Amino acid sequence: MSTDITHRVAVVGAGPAGVYAADIIARSEHGEQIAIDLFDRYPAPFGLIRYGVAPDHPRIKGIIKALHKVMDRGGIRFIGNVDFGTDITLAELQEHYDAVIFSTGAIDDAALNIEGIDLEGSFGAADFVSWYDGHPDYPREWPLEAKEIAVIGNGNVALDVARVLSKHADDLLTTEIPDNVYQGLKASPVTDVHVFGRRGPAQVKFTPLELRELAHSHDVDIVLHPEDFEFDAGSDEAIRSNNQVKTMVNTLTNWLVEQEEREEDPEHRPASRRLHLHFLQSPVEILAGEGERAGKVDGIRLERQELDGTGNVRGTGEFLEYPVQAVYRAVGYFGSPLADVPFDADRGVIPHEAGRVLGEDGHPLPGVYATGWIKRGPVGLIGHTKGDALETVGCLLEDLPALPGRTGGGEEVDVVELLESRGVEVTSWDGWLRLDDHERTLGAEYGELPDGSARERVKVVERAEMVGVSRSGSAVRV
Repeated sequence: MSTDITHRVAVVGAGPAGVYAADIIARSEHGEQIAIDLFDRYPAPFGLIRYGVAPDHPRIKGIIKALHKVMDRGGIRFIGNVDFGTDITLAELQEHYDAVIFSTGAIDDAALNIEGIDLEGSFGAADFVSWYDGHPDYPREWPLEAKEIAVIGNGNVALDVARVLSKHADDLLTTEIPDNVYQGLKASPVTDVHVFGRRGPAQVKFTPLELRELAHSHDVDIVLHPEDFEFDAGSDEAIRSNNQVKTMVNTLTNWLVEQEEREEDPEHRPASRRLHLHFLQSPVEILAGEGERAGKVDGIRLERQELDGTGNVRGTGEFLEYPVQAVYRAVGYFGSPLADVPFDADRGVIPHEAGRVLGEDGHPLPGVYATGWIKRGPVGLIGHTKGDALETVGCLLEDLPALPGRTGGGEEVDVVELLESRGVEVTSWDGWLRLDDHERTLGAEYGELPDGSARERVKVVERAEMVGVSRSGSAVRV
């Protein structure tokens, strides 16, 4: 550590929000005098981008390249495989750092309180995403026995989940999909995936990129339903005033026309799988089966909605039922509380004022900050995270000269030495580079795929193996 260091800042959470915050501090006027340590509970960095984005999103995964450049530049120390609250506490961080920023994101599923939500075969989308992204803390297997599946939600996560469920596993081999996930999806008997949205085509929450990617799935027909294409004055205004909405509505209506043309073509051969997009249908109950399917998902009941003129909807009293054997709710993410850190349990966020964490008395806690989804909730795209970090870091840098400073007394012990003395197997940035190289080597060793391409990488899933590769450069058999 440089003797010119005047302040130390800890950032807890090494996803985009944490990396952006650390980068802004490092590039600030006095950044060279601030030591920055970036902690994460996982052995590898990048958080949501590694464990929350579908493997067939190469353009979004490309964000990792930008984050990688930030970390590879130096000046920010990555300290991985450290669980905040267990391996180290807030009080202990305050002994070593003048300020602490929490950027832990939101990884839990938001609740959907309808009858039958707890039946066997009813899942949270966030849990499924963690499984197919090879999250080290999730089971290696996932129950994929359903032929017909419902996905509730009209955001990007809903489309990700639906696309992965309906896509043929072999078409994912060019991605970083873990082997256990490939094998699970390969054995899936799915034929139909239904995506249900409560509002109309002009009110969906996904983006044009996500929507267009549905059309890239081989041997999967997109199925639209003409009765769902309803527009009101509020819809017309949204289409006129928002290019993104206009693009999505045009895409959907073009697909509907193409679908009608296919249906009239006597030589058209239907795909083996279908992805249905439904609008103006709100779930009211997940239906249980009988006999062998008692206690298990066997259908879903929804109420038909109608637009009220403003773009909002109201129920019509007409109910529809679909036979499905699994339901995935993708109605949003929700933040998790952190030990000894104030938490708003109703909103799933850390209470704050411009990023300054607020105590029970409503006043800022000196030297404690928040950024990203744990600060503002799971809204906005990754680009919004940069602006969010700018606000938080701006407050931190403004406060820094007057902060009370580190609470530890006497000779200072480096936090990594402290963690290692407790038996915590800390991983580093150099360790990530070894793991990154190892995963790419596994991909290269897989061999050429039928289309002549190669696997980008094979993601390592087991935490012990990740740590072993990171710390020694060789795989650990587990």
